[in-house]
Amino acid sequence: MNAPWKSGLPGNRDPFAAYICDDNALDVLRPVVVELGWAPEKCNKGGLRNAVQSLSVSASPAILVVDLSESGDPLNDINALAEVCEPGTVVIAIGQVNDVRLYRDLLASGIHDYLLKPLSAQAVHDTLNQALAVFMAPKAGDSDAAKRHISTAIVGTRGGVGASTLATSLAWLFSEQHKSPTALLDLDVHFGTGALALDLEPGRGLTDAIENPSRIDPLFIERAMVRANDNLSILSAEAPITQPLMTDGAAFVQLEDEFRQAFEMTVIDLPRNMLINFPQLMADVNVVLVTCELTLASARDTIRILSWLKTNAAHAHPMIVANKVQPALAEISKADFEASIERKVDFVVPYDIKAASNAAKLGQVFVDANRASKATAAIRQIAERIVGADMDDLAATSGEKKSLLGGFDFKALLAKKTKPEPEEAD
Repeated sequence: MNAPWKSGLPGNRDPFAAYICDDNALDVLRPVVVELGWAPEKCNKGGLRNAVQSLSVSASPAILVVDLSESGDPLNDINALAEVCEPGTVVIAIGQVNDVRLYRDLLASGIHDYLLKPLSAQAVHDTLNQALAVFMAPKAGDSDAAKRHISTAIVGTRGGVGASTLATSLAWLFSEQHKSPTALLDLDVHFGTGALALDLEPGRGLTDAIENPSRIDPLFIERAMVRANDNLSILSAEAPITQPLMTDGAAFVQLEDEFRQAFEMTVIDLPRNMLINFPQLMADVNVVLVTCELTLASARDTIRILSWLKTNAAHAHPMIVANKVQPALAEISKADFEASIERKVDFVVPYDIKAASNAAKLGQVFVDANRASKATAAIRQIAERIVGADMDDLAATSGEKKSLLGGFDFKALLAKKTKPEPEEAD
């Protein structure tokens, strides 16, 4: 499956199509098309005139290859093609006339390139790669959109606090509710559940990136990511548990760089150990959702992670999300939790085991399967806060006073008998 391209490709538009006159050219083109991850059935028999007839009644693809071999007047026929092609279509012409003037006239008419028969697989591959790069590049009118990219990392203070559920839910909301091209990067390489929550096979994209960082480019992103919907793609793995994670983190940083060019939103499901081992992952992250629970251990680790962020990623805006909250059964109250970390909890997501079970049974993300749930309403508020945030606000540090573990008496807090306070509305 292919990832959505930067330009906002409509869901009913094919990435590629070709109209070729002879079998020899088709035999060269089809293997290259398969290698690039496109359907070989999109290589049609028939030249430019057949393309004009077909595209006059259907949506034009993002990249179009047309054969001019049977055209008596290539320039006029190209102009006829332009009338039925949607704006932004990248056109590659092939033919058998070796004429510099024709080549220049065709380029002047707006085509991307002209290939001479007999075709070579390498020439076709290079030209299609160049066309893909042109298509994915930000357009002049998209300069503002290109600058607007928000990268959100979700870090759980403890295992099982629901960070992955938040990550998949937020990515789904960004893509579906806010219609923003979104990348979900699940960095739990061995035990990640991002693809599982979306009812998808994870593929080998992430493991391939780790093994061969030099391969990471726009084409790799387009081929390796698994599409969940028109605006959401995921990169994840289920690496064998006998295979240690052998990387210096360079592949992850390169992936983040490519995501900034190809998407408007990036969501990173970031395990705590990855945060510690690869601090460079936080270099361009705008928002960090520190996901916690109302327990002593989680309070301790929230303090430690906030302190780490202040030292190593002061540019990132932290948000505290208390997840799976049951006020009557909480180990410590929300007020005591906030006192211990010396800052307010930004969002409270109530515990809803029935909703979680329902999502698992349906093979849907939590917020999609349970749209009327109170927990979903809280997660929607988080998504709206992130999407609507001003970039200057996200870049600003919170200015909170650093908490010190030495000032937190866990035994005294555990012994304290306090009546749970009513939860504040977010």
